[in-house]
Amino acid sequence: MSENQNKNPKELEIFAMATDPIYIGTGGYTIGRVDNTIVRDPITNIPKIPGSSVAGTWRYYVALELQSHFKDDYKKDLAKRARKNIEELFDNTQNWMKEFDGNRFARIKCAGQDEASKISLEESQNINTGHCGHCIVCKAFGFSKNNKSSQGMLFFSDLNILFFPVFTRLGVKWITSPKLLNKEIAISKNTILTKNGNEQYLNLGWLNLEVSGSHQLEEKDLGDSGLNLDDIVVVPDSLISQIINSNLEVRTSVSIDPITGAAKEGALFTSEAIPRGTIFCGKIRGFKREGDESLPKLSLVWSALEDSKKYFNSLGIGGMTTRGFGRLKILSKLGDKNGKS
Repeated sequence: MSENQNKNPKELEIFAMATDPIYIGTGGYTIGRVDNTIVRDPITNIPKIPGSSVAGTWRYYVALELQSHFKDDYKKDLAKRARKNIEELFDNTQNWMKEFDGNRFARIKCAGQDEASKISLEESQNINTGHCGHCIVCKAFGFSKNNKSSQGMLFFSDLNILFFPVFTRLGVKWITSPKLLNKEIAISKNTILTKNGNEQYLNLGWLNLEVSGSHQLEEKDLGDSGLNLDDIVVVPDSLISQIINSNLEVRTSVSIDPITGAAKEGALFTSEAIPRGTIFCGKIRGFKREGDESLPKLSLVWSALEDSKKYFNSLGIGGMTTRGFGRLKILSKLGDKNGKS
């Protein structure tokens, strides 16, 4: 990809699979089936992972990957970082780290809130706090400083559910609907479509529905989900929200009294989560502003995302990650380590 092409907007479709239940909370307790509810689309009432959660988490993971490859002597002498050559800072690492000179100013706090927001960018270069404003993290995701603010190069959409796992008498099937697939599919009311279309009836959790025919989907309709056509069941748009919300994972927990070490009286609560095996789909748009030569090539940004996506499957996203929630596997390939995507 040429540098001229990098200045044009580029959109990547990404697929992800929940390897643990995903909990993105709404920030409080509610009266209803569960106490701790998760974020839902306000129109469809289907759970989702907000783009802000994806962007904030990914920003931290890019910084984590970048910092993990700094040489030890570089970490020990922060005051000399501006005099270091970028090639001297990294050893046997990816080109997206070496090729962008601003990475020599990077610090792990470029991924968090700016604790030194009242000082200038020049003053912050020799201080181990706040946004540096020069590294690929600050440039790709944006930053705000006392004397300068910059919009990021990346724009994240929500990760919406594309295929949702439901237990049936034939094993686990992944349900979807015409609107989720963004595809015109003829389907009768209160019936479902399978690949073979000859099962007569099939239960989706507690709900037993008639199979009215074959869904006629192709491999390209599955994207990078890794699923088989045999595993897909298409349901009407009018039923998809009810089926998904009826088959969310619900966990019951209790607070522990630190004095007695036993359950605290009246402290029982429940939490819901998107179950493991759910396939999400979303988009990332990248844009390099014309005339701003301080920005990295888009190909380097895609490579940075590709090399840091592994942390989603180990450190996770969202809340209650210490309780077995949050791990997410990014299935799509976003770039290569040489920055040539």
